[in-house]
Amino acid sequence: MRKPGSQGKVWLVGAGPGDAELLTLKAARVLGVCSVWLVDDLVDPSVLALASASTRIIHVGKRGGCKSTPQAFILRLMLRYARQGITLARVKGGDAFIFGRGSEEWGWLAERGVEVEAVAGLTAGLAVGAALGLPLTHRGLARGVTLVTAHTEDGSQPDWAALAASRLTVVCYMGMSGIDSLSRQWLAAGFAATTPVAVVERVACSSQRHVLTTLADMANRVKAEGLASPAVIILGDVVAHLATKYSMAAVAA
Repeated sequence: MRKPGSQGKVWLVGAGPGDAELLTLKAARVLGVCSVWLVDDLVDPSVLALASASTRIIHVGKRGGCKSTPQAFILRLMLRYARQGITLARVKGGDAFIFGRGSEEWGWLAERGVEVEAVAGLTAGLAVGAALGLPLTHRGLARGVTLVTAHTEDGSQPDWAALAASRLTVVCYMGMSGIDSLSRQWLAAGFAATTPVAVVERVACSSQRHVLTTLADMANRVKAEGLASPAVIILGDVVAHLATKYSMAAVAA
């Protein structure tokens, strides 16, 4: 929507992990009033199908290991449209503030006088529970859940030993490209080789796939099944609780 003679506005919209029906009502409403959508690669086609015929959709993909749109270009594009008086949506998979650069974009635009508002989205690491019937927390098994990333700009890693000692469920993003190294790090940090693991590709999408395994066999099973990004890895005793739905044999396979 264009605002003649006035500054535009940028909405940072979390589009959820896949299925358009997982959008919040607010996200659907906001997208309906935005005439330009800057869309990440992880936004599912079912979300894009909600756009009106007049909506301008610009793909500004950012994927690890793939050719990505420079972040500086995305920022300048948002600023240009806002200064033209246009209300636009920066549409992100999951939630803009969980591994999504939402705070960076908000701060950069605000410093330049652009009005910014955000809409929360359902991140894959939480949606995976309902998608598989997997309890991320469970009485007697896990009193909490931690969302972490295995990929950082400076190459640093979370304190895996502390997480192993915590007995919390660990949901790991961006770990697929280094699955062998990640497996070795987790074992060295104190996670038992028999710790149940679920690896879920494209959470809540029509093409969702998963494997149930153990930490010792995780890397081999992922390769054998051909699973790839985007995916989350769930590590913890709660996965064995899930496995009873599919047969405990799947965990030991």
